[in-house]
Formats: sequence, structure tokens, C-alpha cells
Amino acid sequence: MLTITKEFHFSASHRLDGLPEGHQCARLHGHNYVLVLELSAHPDHLTQAGFVRDYGDLATFKRWVDVTLDHRHLNDVILDRNPSAENLARWIHDTWKEELPELSGVRVSETPKTWARYAPAAGE
Repeated sequence: MLTITKEFHFSASHRLDGLPEGHQCARLHGHNYVLVLELSAHPDHLTQAGFVRDYGDLATFKRWVDVTLDHRHLNDVILDRNPSAENLARWIHDTWKEELPELSGVRVSETPKTWARYAPAAGE
């Protein structure tokens, strides 16, 4: 497999439910997120130009990030799950897997030292 990645940035707030009283993440807070899309293809399935996917094709995704996630409260955006970095990575993958069939993983960082990654198991 050949894999490409593209990085995106957005700022958003959230709070997480189900945490002990006094936990810092249970309070309203925000992050400057880094989001990385991973797209993969077998070498026999590249575009005519030899790409997994043309990076220019990801402009639609960038606009979606800007409109849907940037400067939003993620609890109001992701209504079906707690907006942890892990759940955010999976939600983004699930939202975009049909539009980007090469999407093999999504990584989300809330701080420079922490990352969550979602990659579906084979057959998902």
C-alpha cells in the first residue's frame, strides 16, 4: 500500500461527560486541533498521474473543517458521542469514508504531545 497524509488545523471547544467530578476535561475548554487524514491505495490502483489521491481534491474537506468544526463547540456538532479525540477521529472517518474511499485513517491531536488515531479494521 501507498499512503499519503494531509494536515488540517482548527480551534474548537468541548467538554466531556462521564468523568469524575473535578476532572479538567469535564469543564468547558478548548484546543487548537491538528487533524491528519491518511489515504491509502494499492500501487495498482493509483490515479493516471500516479497519485493515491490528488491533494487538490481535499479542498472540499478543508472547507468542511472550516465550516463544521472551526470555532465551534464540538458537543453541538457531534451529537451521537462524547467529543473526545478518539471519538472525533472515528466520527470524521465515518462522515467522509464514502466521499474519500481511500481514507484509511484519521489522526486527531488536542495538544502537541497527544494523538488519537482511528483506522477501521479490515472489512469495516
